[in-house]
Amino acid sequence: MTFSSDVLDPADPYDHRLLGHVRPPDWVNPQPDGPYNLVVIGAGTAGLVTAAIAAGLGARVALIERKLMGGDCLNVGCVPSKTLIRASRARIDAEKATKFGVVLSAGTTQNFSAVMERMRRIRSELSHADSAWRFKELGVDVYIGEGRFVSPDSVAVGETVLRFSRAAICTGARAAVSTIDGLDKAGFLTNESVFSLTTLPQRLAVVGGGPIGCELAQAFARFGSAVTLIERESQLLPREDKDAAAILQQQMADDGVNFVFNTKIENVVGNESTKRIRYKTPDSINELVVDDILLAVGRVPNVEGLHLETAAVAFQRSGVTVDKYLRTTNRRIYAAGDICFPLKFTHAADAMAQMVVQNALFPHPFGLGRASTNNLLIPWCTYTDPEVAHIGMTNADATNHNVDVETFTTPLSTIDRAVIDGKDNGFVRVLVKRNTDEIVGATIVAADAGNLISEITLAMEAGVGLSAIGATIHPYPTQADALRKTAHQMRKVRFSERQKSLLRRFFAWRR
Repeated sequence: MTFSSDVLDPADPYDHRLLGHVRPPDWVNPQPDGPYNLVVIGAGTAGLVTAAIAAGLGARVALIERKLMGGDCLNVGCVPSKTLIRASRARIDAEKATKFGVVLSAGTTQNFSAVMERMRRIRSELSHADSAWRFKELGVDVYIGEGRFVSPDSVAVGETVLRFSRAAICTGARAAVSTIDGLDKAGFLTNESVFSLTTLPQRLAVVGGGPIGCELAQAFARFGSAVTLIERESQLLPREDKDAAAILQQQMADDGVNFVFNTKIENVVGNESTKRIRYKTPDSINELVVDDILLAVGRVPNVEGLHLETAAVAFQRSGVTVDKYLRTTNRRIYAAGDICFPLKFTHAADAMAQMVVQNALFPHPFGLGRASTNNLLIPWCTYTDPEVAHIGMTNADATNHNVDVETFTTPLSTIDRAVIDGKDNGFVRVLVKRNTDEIVGATIVAADAGNLISEITLAMEAGVGLSAIGATIHPYPTQADALRKTAHQMRKVRFSERQKSLLRRFFAWRR
C-alpha cells in the first residue's frame, strides 16, 4: 500500500515515525467476520472517540480512514499550529526579557528550520495515541483505504464489504480554497501544507482574519516574516466582541502584521517564488508582492467519494444533514464533527462523538435519554497572544435575540498578576440576564484565556450564577482573580442607594 502526500515527508525521521503510526506502510486490513455494531468512517477526533468508546463498551467496531489517522488535529491542525505558536512566543519573550531586568547578551535569533523540526518531533511523539496499532489493541478493526457506501447498511473498502447495524460519518472538513483568478497557477499554502515549510517566507500574505489566519499571521510575524493579513470584513475575528478584536489587532500590529480590511482580491499573478496580489478596497485598487500566500478562508466538509446517495443520506454544501440527535436521513447512520456541525472545533467533535455512541448504540423508547445538540454548551478559543476565548452570547447576540442583559467588564490592568506578568492587555467580560445572576455569555482576552473560560463554562453548565464565582475563594495572585472581581462588580453595581441609606441608618443607630 502506498500513500503520497505533500503534508508529510517519509524521508524525514519524525515524519517517518508519524507515518508508522497513522498510516503504517505494512498495514493489512482485517477481514470482516459478520456485521458490525458500528462502522465509523473517518479517523479524526470524532471518529477516534466514537470508535474507542464503542469498542470499550463491548461493541464490534470498524474504523475506516483513507488518509492519516488522527485527522487534521494531529497532522495539520491543533498539534502543529500550537507547537509553532509556542515557539513564536518563546522568541518574543526573549526579546522582551529586558523589560523584566534580564539582559540576553548574545541577542535574540531564531532558527526556523529547528522550529519546524521540533514541531515534527512533537507531532510524531503524540501520534501513538491516534495510531492504527493502538486502536487495534482497543479491539477496533482498522481499515485503511477509501470507504464508500454501497447500500443503506453496508460500506465497502476496496473490494471488502462491511455490513453494519449502525454507522457514523466522521470524515471532517478540509481547508476551503478561494476561486481567485490566477491563484492555482501561482500556488498557495493552507493549514494542510504550511507545516511542511522548512524555510521562513520573507514576505507572507495571509488571506482571512479568522482564528487560523490570526494565529499563523502573528506566529510568522514574530519569526520575522513581513506579514500582510487580508480580510474582507471590517475587523478580525468577525464572530467576536469588537473590543476583543481591537485588542488583538493592536498586539498583532505591534508584532509587525499589516492589515488590509474590507478587501476583495481581484487576481494573483506569479509562480512558486514570487506572487503579485491585486486587491480592491472601497477606496482604491492596490498590489502586494509576496513570496507565499496562506489561505485561511474557512472549511469545506469532506463528502466526496462517500456515495451518500446510495445510503439515502442527505447532504448540502454545509455538510451532512443531521437532526438534533446527530442522526442522518438514514435512521441507521449518524454523523459527528466538522462534517455536520457549524462549530468546527476538536472539543466539539469529541463531545458529539460521545453523543453518537449514546444515541446510536442504545435504544431510547420515545426518545427518552437521548443526547441532543440543543444542550451543547461549547466554548472556543483563538490561541493568539493574547488569547481570545468565548462562551455563549456577545452583546450583539443578546441584542439580536432580544435578551435583556447586564454586562460586567474587568480590565486586566486592574489584576495584579496580569500586571506582574506584563500581560495586562485584555479583559474579562461576563453577560448576565438583567436582575438575575444567570450567566448567558462571556468573552475573555488574556494570556491564558483558553483556561480561564472553563470556569465560566462550568458555571453555565451547572446552572451556577456569577455570584457563586464571586463567593469562591481564588488563589492570589492569579489572572483568574479577574473572574471573582467581575462578580464583585455585579454585586457593587446592584447595591442600590436605598440599601446604602438603610445601612447608614443601621450603623448610626449602632454607635
